[in-house]
Formats: sequence, structure tokens, C-alpha cells
Amino acid sequence: MAQDVDSELVHKLAKLLEETGLGEIEYATDTWRIRVARPTAPVTTLAAPPFTAAAPVVAEAAPAIDHAGALKSPMVGTAYLAPDPQSSPFVSVGSSVVEGDTVMIIEAMKVMNTIPAHRSGMIKEILVTSGQPAEFGQVLMVIE
Repeated sequence: MAQDVDSELVHKLAKLLEETGLGEIEYATDTWRIRVARPTAPVTTLAAPPFTAAAPVVAEAAPAIDHAGALKSPMVGTAYLAPDPQSSPFVSVGSSVVEGDTVMIIEAMKVMNTIPAHRSGMIKEILVTSGQPAEFGQVLMVIE
């Protein structure tokens, strides 16, 4: 059974991680447990491509992380866009949502947490795929 996440607690734990420099922190009661972890950045080495006289490269627009419509992950876990593999996604690009509508699920520590729309509007972008890891604060979708 999914439980609503205490986003204020998650934010406090995340701030504590930042202040202390710890990699992760866990808080538990008799009935539930929450773990907040810092994302670890993978080390990537890129080789410079050979010089060619090609057309200029146009950079794609990056998602607006500070955009008011950016729905950010309240936790670390695995994102699912549908309630189960056989069902249709909760939403798709172009779908209209009302604040509080379930737009996805994030599984964290074997608990399926419903993620509600933080505002009413239309789904402009979905920036994760089903089964993809989600990091705390990662932009999951944009609702305008």
C-alpha cells in the first residue's frame, strides 16, 4: 500500500546531508523508514572528435530546472509512468492534469509512492522513462 511522502521531512534530511557532507542518511520509526542519498556522479571521459568542416551544431534546449512547472522528484528511487507494466501511463505529453492527480510512481525501498501533479495544467515534457532511476530534486516532467 502506497503512503504519501512527507516532503518537508525529505527536504530537511536533504539539507542535513548538504550541511554535513554525508553521502546518505536514514530516518526510521516503528512503522516506516526513509533514506535520502546524494547522487554519485559517474566519471565520464570524453575523447575530442576529429576536426571536420561540418555544419554548426545546434544545442538542444535543456529542461527548465527552475521553471515553475518543473515537477521534481521528492526522493531517490525508480520512476514508473504506469501503475503496472500492462497498464497505460498515468499521463502523456499533452495530457491535462489537475493539481493532486497522480502522474507517476516512484518506488523507494520496496514502497510505491504516488507522485501528484504540483499544479494544474498540461504535460509539456516527460523527462524520465519507466524503470529509470530518479534522483532527489531531478526534474521528472514539466507541467504548464
